[in-house]
Formats: sequence, structure tokens, C-alpha cells
Amino acid sequence: MKFKRSIIWFRNDLRLRDNVTLLEGIARSEEIIPVYFLDPRHFEKTELGFPKTGKLRHKFLIESLLNLRANLRRKGADLIILNGKPEEILPEVATSIDAQAIFFSQEVTSEETSVEKALEQKSWAKGIATENYWQSTLYHIDDLPLPVGQLPEVFTQFRKNVEKLSSIRKEVDAPKSIPYAQIEIPNSLSDEEVKNGLGELLPLPNKVMKFDGGECRGMERLESYFWQKDLLKNYKETRNGLLGKDYSSKFSPWLALGCISPRTIYWEVKKYEKERKKNSSTYWLVFELIWRDYFRFICKKHGDKIFQVEGIKNQRDSWRRDRADFLRWCEGKTGVPFVDANMRELNTTGFMSNRGRQNVASFLVNDLNIDWTWGASYFESMLIDYDVCSNWGNWMYVGGVGNDPRENRYFNILRQAKNYDREGEFVRFWIDELASIEGFDIHKPHELPENFLRGKRIEIGKTYPEAMVEMEKWS
Repeated sequence: MKFKRSIIWFRNDLRLRDNVTLLEGIARSEEIIPVYFLDPRHFEKTELGFPKTGKLRHKFLIESLLNLRANLRRKGADLIILNGKPEEILPEVATSIDAQAIFFSQEVTSEETSVEKALEQKSWAKGIATENYWQSTLYHIDDLPLPVGQLPEVFTQFRKNVEKLSSIRKEVDAPKSIPYAQIEIPNSLSDEEVKNGLGELLPLPNKVMKFDGGECRGMERLESYFWQKDLLKNYKETRNGLLGKDYSSKFSPWLALGCISPRTIYWEVKKYEKERKKNSSTYWLVFELIWRDYFRFICKKHGDKIFQVEGIKNQRDSWRRDRADFLRWCEGKTGVPFVDANMRELNTTGFMSNRGRQNVASFLVNDLNIDWTWGASYFESMLIDYDVCSNWGNWMYVGGVGNDPRENRYFNILRQAKNYDREGEFVRFWIDELASIEGFDIHKPHELPENFLRGKRIEIGKTYPEAMVEMEKWS
């Protein structure tokens, strides 16, 4: 059936290339109107007191929306951006402009799916059709070797199954033209109105990658990392880096909002392997995309269990909920330099390395014994690459209540620091008050003689905090 007029409701699919929902909407409609909602629920404060979407994540979203709008305008269309709850407003908008259908991409977690269901019910009641498509993963859900409800609880089994029995679909091109319905929609936000409320952001220090949202920037990063700088060939060896722009691919912010598709990355890897080099690094990038898939399918399988402190293992709740200790962790004031440096990077940039995430999570969960869901919630607010499934799946994993065959995922922080920041360069970059300490000593300032520290104008407990834990246990 072809519709006279349809709405394309953009969600976490802010791109034109490899956007099945957009292409299907165009193919099945005489004219379309692309719409995005700034849902006020995404900007409310959590029970812990910080915004669900923090400033840096908000900034990346705004940039992505404005880039999508610019790209649509180049095709003769536009993006209508509205404030409000989509399930309440979208059926009314559709009725007012005589739209017969609403096209959108599927999500998997409860906040998003409850909005989908409410939207569908209200739309159907008004005689408006809804069409939804799965496109957030590398492997399509219909191509899995097993139903989602029967997927293994161990990643390695899942990976081997899909690699052996499933195939990855070809990506689809961006539309050459868009049959846009030239209709005025009340309350549509201008570029300036979209930017309102964000406030001032501090400039980033040198050596830190500046992340700009949008499909164009995501594709530029892909081009730079694979082809211009030729960094993919060493990805496996460098991916555990901490400082700099190019130790890892850093595609995750654009993947999180769907500015770039995992299939686009996959097929670019295949092209790179054919034209340049195929090795363990090219495989490892795809391996990480499969991990991302796995968390999404696990979320679909287990539902709200991933947000509950007992996790999917239904383990007993024995966590501490000390807000003062938690706040010290959030602010990077634990007195453990390797933890503090990573948290300060997060708070300044909205990004943290994979190695850093594992260490700060282990410290919160295993050393402070603080509720892992508090850490997941703080990451949700702060990370520009926040992906609901990957974030909560990884935190469950570290908390010992998720998909991990090992019982204890404990990190020896000093050993990790010795392995990944032996000369202290990363800590020195982020913790100014310790920057005058040379070499590995910067990771254990509490062990240094008082007269030495005084000479450096460092006073433990005043200029830098006392350690929250006994660091000798890591020696």
C-alpha cells in the first residue's frame, strides 16, 4: 500500500545513509515529513540529582540534529523539531496534516518501547497506520540463528553462532531525493531555538579529541581513521590507550545516536581488508560491533531486569548507598589518581576510554561496594556515546550480575596503571595538582615522603584528597 503523506519519526537513527526506515517511508509514500522530538523526560533530573541527559551529551545531540536537518535540506526536505512527548503530540500532528502513516525505527528497552506502543494505539484509534523497522544492529534480528528468547547468556557462544550461521545485510544508499511535503507545522523549532538552554561549555584542552555530532562528522572520522591515517591496521594493539585522539576508533558517539550505522562501518572494514590489509585488528573492530549487538539482544531478551540491582542473575542486593562517597567518585576526588584522572576526563569531555571505564567501574563496585546502578546512571548522564544497552549491559557485567562466566571482575588499579600509564602521562594531564610528580610515582602520591610533597606544594588531604581505600592492597 502506498500512502499519500507520511511522517518519518527520527529517533536514534539520525542519518540518511543506510537508513531503512527513511527509504521505506519514501518508497511507500507520495510525500513525507521528517520529525524529531526533544522529549522533556530525557532532560529531567534523576533520583540521584543529576540530569538524565547532561550538557555534553545534550550538545552532541543538538549538533547531530542540526546536521541531519542540513543534510535533509540539501535533498529538498527539512527536519521538523518539536518539544514534547511523541506519543501525545505525533498522532495529533499527523491528523492535522492528513498524514496516513508514521514510520519509525524500533528500540528495545522499556522507556522507548512504551512510547512506541502508546503512539501506535493513539495513531490506530485515529486511523493512522504505523510502520516500524529494525536497524540498530550489525546483524538483523530476523537473521539470528536463534530466537532472541533462546540466545545464550555467554557472549562467546553468541558470537560463534552468528559468525557461523548468520550473514550481514548490505547497507542501503542515502536517498537521492526526498518528496517533501511543504506544510507549515506549528511550534517547530528553529536552529537557534534548538540550541537554547544548553548554556556555555568550557573549551577542551589540547590533546583531547573534540567530538562534533552528526552524520557528516561521523563519516569524516571513519574516513580519517581508516584511510587518511591508516590506523585500523593497528587497532587491536592501540585500543587500550588512554590519551590522544587516535588510539581507538572512537566511533561510539556517532553509533549511539545512529549518525552512522554499524553496517556502514562493517562494509568499510571489508573494503579496507580488500584494498589495504586484513589482520587481527580489522577483525577486532568487527568483534566490538558484535559485542554491541549482543548487549542489545540481551536487553530485548531480559527486559527491565537490566536496570534492576539484582541484574539478570537475580543476585541478592548487598550494596552500599553512601551518597558522599559516590559523589567523590563522580567528581574524581577519590584520592586514587588513576580513577580520578579518568573521571575528570569524563566530566570534561563526555568521553572515557574503554580501559578507563572498566577501572572506574570496578573501583566503584568492588572497592567502594556502591550500588552499580548508581554508576550506570551517572554514565547515562555524562557519556556522549551513551547507548542504553551497552551502558547497562557493561555495568551489569562489572557488577557481577550480568553476562559473565567469571564471578569476580576485580581490577587491581595500580597494576592497571602500571600496564597502561607507566610513566603517569595520562594522570599528569588530567590532575593538575599532582602534575609536578614524575614517572609512576604520580599514581601513589600517598607513599611519597612529606618533605618531598611539600617541596612540590602538594598536601595530601588538602591539595589532593586522602585515598578512599588502602592502596597498599594493590602493591
